[in-house]
Amino acid sequence: MRAGFKCHGCVNWFTVLLLGICLTQVLESAPIDRLAVVTRHNFVNTNLDVDGTLTVGNGGFAFGADITGLQTFAPHYHRWGVPVETQSRWCWVTDPNPSGYKLADVNAGLKQADGSVVDYPLQASGPAGVWLRSNPRIQPLGQIGLDLLKEDGSELVPEDIQKPEQVLDLWRGVITSRYEIGGKRVRLTTVCHPTQDLVAVRIESEWLAEGKLGVKIAFPYGYDLQTKNSPGLDWSHPEAHQTRIAGQTAEAVRLVRVVGDTHYGVVVAWAGAARFCQTQPHQFRLAATNRQVLDFSVGFYPGAKLETTAPSVASTLAASGAWWEQFWRRSAAIDFSGSTDVRANQIEERVVRSRYLMAVQMAGDVPPQESGLTCATWYGKHNTEMIWWHTAQFALWGNDELLAKNLQWYQSQLPAARELAKNRGLRGARWAKMTGPTMRESPGSNPLIVWNQPHLVYLCELLYRNAPTPDTLNRYRDLVLETADCLASMVHFDAAKGVYNLGPPLWIAQEIYDPATSQNPSFELAYWQWALQTAQAWRERLGLVREAKWDHIITHLAPLPQKDGCYLAEASHPDTFDNVNRRHDHPTMLAPLGLLPGTGVHRATMERTLAAVLRTWDWKTKIWGWDYPMIAMTAARLGQTETAVDLLLRPGPNNVYLPNGHCPQRSDEAAAKSLKPGARKREIAAYLPANGAFLSAVALMAAGWDGAPAGPAPGFPANGRWMVRSEGLNRLP
Repeated sequence: MRAGFKCHGCVNWFTVLLLGICLTQVLESAPIDRLAVVTRHNFVNTNLDVDGTLTVGNGGFAFGADITGLQTFAPHYHRWGVPVETQSRWCWVTDPNPSGYKLADVNAGLKQADGSVVDYPLQASGPAGVWLRSNPRIQPLGQIGLDLLKEDGSELVPEDIQKPEQVLDLWRGVITSRYEIGGKRVRLTTVCHPTQDLVAVRIESEWLAEGKLGVKIAFPYGYDLQTKNSPGLDWSHPEAHQTRIAGQTAEAVRLVRVVGDTHYGVVVAWAGAARFCQTQPHQFRLAATNRQVLDFSVGFYPGAKLETTAPSVASTLAASGAWWEQFWRRSAAIDFSGSTDVRANQIEERVVRSRYLMAVQMAGDVPPQESGLTCATWYGKHNTEMIWWHTAQFALWGNDELLAKNLQWYQSQLPAARELAKNRGLRGARWAKMTGPTMRESPGSNPLIVWNQPHLVYLCELLYRNAPTPDTLNRYRDLVLETADCLASMVHFDAAKGVYNLGPPLWIAQEIYDPATSQNPSFELAYWQWALQTAQAWRERLGLVREAKWDHIITHLAPLPQKDGCYLAEASHPDTFDNVNRRHDHPTMLAPLGLLPGTGVHRATMERTLAAVLRTWDWKTKIWGWDYPMIAMTAARLGQTETAVDLLLRPGPNNVYLPNGHCPQRSDEAAAKSLKPGARKREIAAYLPANGAFLSAVALMAAGWDGAPAGPAPGFPANGRWMVRSEGLNRLP
């Protein structure tokens, strides 16, 4: 009957609806296919792209490869794109210091808020300042490239590489490069050992059997010190360093390198018949004998240590594959498949490639420089105000061990931090801003930056939130409590107003204000209050009484400066939104509700501040790669999810991510003035704080934060166009 027919149709549609709901629930609850998520973002390069530099590494050592899979065209890549280098965070060099320069030689007195005068090492331009800034500095380990004996005696040039196809397998940490040279195929596999500073390579080609294709291994004097960021290698002083053969067998050679006060060993090992010879000072050639395959490795070792054996290429490939599979499977994952917003895949790709880059480059013996292990910036020194952007993401994505590796250095440098605090008339531990392996300050305005100081409290708190155990408390108690004690001693009480002031002198995070007059910046005030509150919680967890002085500071700290309903950069210069010259560099007046959880922040005031920044800020002049995610975090916490996504991907000269995952800071025009016309050398060829900030912002948007709205992915739009599934992500405070 007709009525029955209608009823039967209703049942069918109802069944379909139920099946659809059940299928959606199954998809939402099914484990993420991590192999699929990672490998769909493998980098594939089919042309000689100077921005296509690929990297293999183990956190403290990395090897950058060009289209050949080695560093054959290193000068070309340095000039036009992302450099290819070999670096480790243990290899530093210090020039002789016959004049005995010390920080006291560059001191200048600055008046404090309480009227006292304190010396700071501010004079960077004189001989003492130049030496102290450039020493110690990171030392490049060596360069490995193809060497083809061409008929005309010329070297390989980029145009010789034909039909290239290069793949970075992110799941295994392996680069496979295929191409032709002179009509003959070359296949090259490049991999880094996960526990040794060693790169292993397999080359397969007819050119090998003909005796024409080999490998050139060369060692520079160091970096060109005339260039501050992304400098080239210095090959001009062969007499000023040493490379000698310390021993040789049928399948290995041991080299000793001496550069200034630095000694390190290099072991070149190969399988099967091959010939190793020196061709020039500091330059060697390895070539197979009557074979179409050459397996070899180059390992680097600090000091006098020289390995007597080297892992094979096959065992290195297996070790790398096992390490990377464990990395991807045991830490957090996010999957945007099923999303219909076209931006979802772009975010997922940027997440996967950024996670790879951060794991490869940001967990060495000394915390990272801003360019990771890709190239040198600021003499390779660690700028400690970047440690949050570099490493907070490790705790959020389930890699606590990599954050802990960075904090080990801070723990080892506590005596130096205590001494620095004492020299400034402070208590506790004061962390230097720009420093090498021994935490000695670098002169300039660096010593006046303070927003690096609370980072240690924040990072230790992230580890405690992930593992709230007595072991975590006892391991990091000194870092937290001594850092907080210094924070408390850095503010001055204004009895007339009944408030504690921060500064002067002070160089705030937005580095455009006069340090001698800067006082009470919004971000730093909010950070001080939150860090002291957190340190008090640590005292209570440890069974200690609260510090009365800290509580007095918390309740009497100067309020965040406001004008016309918006938060300002700092109280001493209340013209943030009145003066166009104030609206560039980092808009960190947004960070109190974004990076920080917003203690004491008036939500409506922050909403107006965000709107003012979006409307009036100069997005082309020195707004850095980490600023975009930082602002997105503020938008997400304010519930402006569309704006948060827009900010993550907002076009801008310093927010362009290359296909290999890097985010260069593009001061191209300024840098090109010192080169011949048409040059494109960037000021900072790789800027890893951008990647770390991006990962932190996505973690906040996907996993939420304390007090976030209920439901999945509270920082992404709930408009039906986003399917965001995550596993293992940790919340921010």
